[in-house]
Amino acid sequence: MKELDVSTGARDDFVDITDRVREAVAASGVSDGVCRVFVPHTTAGVTINEGADPAVTRDMIAGLDRTVPWNAGYAHAEGNSAAHIKASLVGASETIFVRGGDLVLGTWQAIYLCEFDGPRHRRVLVRVDER
Repeated sequence: MKELDVSTGARDDFVDITDRVREAVAASGVSDGVCRVFVPHTTAGVTINEGADPAVTRDMIAGLDRTVPWNAGYAHAEGNSAAHIKASLVGASETIFVRGGDLVLGTWQAIYLCEFDGPRHRRVLVRVDER
């Protein structure tokens, strides 16, 4: 298993980690199998979405902010309930197939660490297994 350290730059931030996950796949030596990406945090997540147009991630953040506003009278004493809700909606893991020693992603797909309570340093765990 490989552990990535990822720095985020804002309260809500999507950081493209595709190249770093690809490096972990290459280092594993696995030709055909499965790559699992997991974020062990309650206010961050991981998703796969378009990586070609940065407006997409900005729109995703804006959409999540409209759906889960930061100040909505939540009971959680720490004051970051919106971050917990967003992280649950996005999810903590992704599974990507590996073929020919590389990730099987669509032409426009990228893997993102999704920050909802930053800026922070986050851990991303990557595990690659042969099929």
